[in-house]
Order: sequence, then structure tokens, then C-alpha cells
Amino acid sequence: MKKRGYRIIERNYRSRLGEIDIIGEKAGTLVFVEVKTKTSLAFGLPQENVNYRKQEKVKKIAQVYLAATRQFHRQVSFCVVAVQLDREGNLVKIEVFEEAF
Repeated sequence: MKKRGYRIIERNYRSRLGEIDIIGEKAGTLVFVEVKTKTSLAFGLPQENVNYRKQEKVKKIAQVYLAATRQFHRQVSFCVVAVQLDREGNLVKIEVFEEAF
């Protein structure tokens, strides 16, 4: 994410509702990032696990973060990072889906 111009603000932000993997900032926009990693594509691509239900949960946690940090005025975006590893844990592919939902 840093190589793409993001400034990382928090990792593994936890609230009573759950966790957001990365909170970053790029070009003045606060970006909430969901990271999905898979070692097998037998049950689909990593990004396919960020379904509607997961998106809604991330949005609610983002609202909690905005309230806790008093940043309601900020422009926000949601990003998905899909990581594919082989069976030995070696990196095969990383895809970044900016403004994913």
C-alpha cells in the first residue's frame, strides 16, 4: 500500500463490531482496507469473500472509527486487497481494488 502512495494510519483497528485490517490515507481521502488471503482458489478468488454482508460490516466499523476519531468530515473510500499464496506460503499474486464498494 505504501508503494501505491498510501500513508498507513492504523493496522488491525478493532472495535466492538469487528476489525478493519488497514486504515490509510491517500490524496486526503481516508481509506479503509480489507485484506483477504487465500492459498487455494478451489472456493473462489480472495476478493470474492468480501461479499455484501462483509462490506456492510466494514462500513459500520468505519463509522465507529470516524466517530471515535471525530473525523466525520473526511472523504472515505473502501479498498480490497486480494493476496494469493501457494501452498508453501510464497506470494503468487496481489491485486488491489481501490474504491471497491
